[in-house]
Amino acid sequence: MLPQCLSNLSTLLFVNLQKNNFHGTLPTTYREGCSLKFMDVSYNQLEGQVTRSLSNCKMLEILLLGNNRFIDIFPSWLGKLQMLRALSLRSNSFHGAIGKPKSNLEFPKLQIIDVSHNKFTGKLPLKYFQIWNFMKVSNFDNLTYMNAFTWARTPDIRGILFLNYSMEMTNKGIKTVYEKIQDFLIVVDLSNNRFEGEISEGIGNLKGLHLLNLSNNILTGRIPSSLGNLSELESLDLSKNQLSGEIPQQLLQLTFLEFFNVSNNNLTGPIPQGQQFSTFENNSYLGNPRLCGSPLTKKCKISETPTQPPLISKQGEDSKFPSKSDWVVIMMGYGSGLIIGFIIGHNLTIRELDQFAKKFGRRRYE
Repeated sequence: MLPQCLSNLSTLLFVNLQKNNFHGTLPTTYREGCSLKFMDVSYNQLEGQVTRSLSNCKMLEILLLGNNRFIDIFPSWLGKLQMLRALSLRSNSFHGAIGKPKSNLEFPKLQIIDVSHNKFTGKLPLKYFQIWNFMKVSNFDNLTYMNAFTWARTPDIRGILFLNYSMEMTNKGIKTVYEKIQDFLIVVDLSNNRFEGEISEGIGNLKGLHLLNLSNNILTGRIPSSLGNLSELESLDLSKNQLSGEIPQQLLQLTFLEFFNVSNNNLTGPIPQGQQFSTFENNSYLGNPRLCGSPLTKKCKISETPTQPPLISKQGEDSKFPSKSDWVVIMMGYGSGLIIGFIIGHNLTIRELDQFAKKFGRRRYE
């Protein structure tokens, strides 16, 4: 059982209980004044609902509940947590429609949301797209990481301890553990649910997005041309839906795009040519028999030759990240264990950052 007494520790800041064999429910009595900032209970056998008393933890920044057995609706009440930056509900049995926020002030700092591999239904949460204001920002100049400082008060350790937040996500089709989550990393993963209807043009307002995964739903209609506004996008997965129409030529403007998958839809017409699209292979387009053009063997007719897309107006030009601002990732390989308390992080030196950027820096296609 997960120790219920955890909710009585009012000064507890960090809880990492991932990859154990805990069962039962989350502690249910978090009180006003709760100091919790980080909770990771992923990869256990926890069940029931997400305890509503977590709303008393006003300082909570990271909440990772993935890969358990929770059965609940979308916990919209978490939107009241003004500091919440990352929320993972992946691989549970959350269900129903996500619905609409009760106010425009919910989730003001949310930048990572992963609700993949659940049983959500209904339309995509357009109203939430409209109020996730942090995701609309694409101008970050400094290479910093999600972290927290706290004073250590033990006889053996004095001064300030540094915690780097980490979490697991699917990036570019590969399950990946981010050992350090950079402050600018912005992710929306709604894949592997039962969302239906069209993808609204309004999603193009989330200009800070790096990863967008809407795959394996029942989405219909066209791919919105406003996706060309997502100037920082590196991974776009729309596969395994029922999308129709052509692939918008405006996507050629996504000069950081490294992963693109629209396979198993009902798309037609020419594949955009040039720039980053010259790097995508056949499997990005499989299951769309009416698509044509490279890299597919099916040639386009003259009438299907793509035309130059109209320019999409952009606010806040020159919002590209510096070349050193790539993501620090580590592939999965954690062993099971029980960790509660402080984790001492390791900061990269300037020299290490230079070497890392040279080897793994973001590529821009022009």
